[in-house]
Amino acid sequence: MSAGRAIVLVDHGSRRAEANAVVEEVAAALRERLGGAVVEVAHLELAPPDVGEAVARCVARGAAEVLVQPFFLAPGRHGASDLAALAAAAAARHPGVSVRVGEPLGAHPRVVDAVLDRISGARGPSRTE
Repeated sequence: MSAGRAIVLVDHGSRRAEANAVVEEVAAALRERLGGAVVEVAHLELAPPDVGEAVARCVARGAAEVLVQPFFLAPGRHGASDLAALAAAAAARHPGVSVRVGEPLGAHPRVVDAVLDRISGARGPSRTE
């Protein structure tokens, strides 16, 4: 990833710290794979930081282009309208900075591969009790 670019990986957010930690783990893996690129985390609801705060952190670290990447499977209300509005508001607070919103993960072939990996690993006892 080139200098001046950053990623905000955004999920729904949760009151449960362990749920929010998942997106942090993915962001850390992205940083590693992208050679230390600027990758911040945001949550839409229930936990800080929000999208505006995460974009501000990216800008403070020198980003002129920020990709707000949804960590969602489907383009629901949050992914379609809420996230676009939050990204536009963040862009308005940082004139000269480009803030774009990426596509949700959807049915990407690697998502299908991840599901298959989880299915093959689900060989333990039933959890219907």
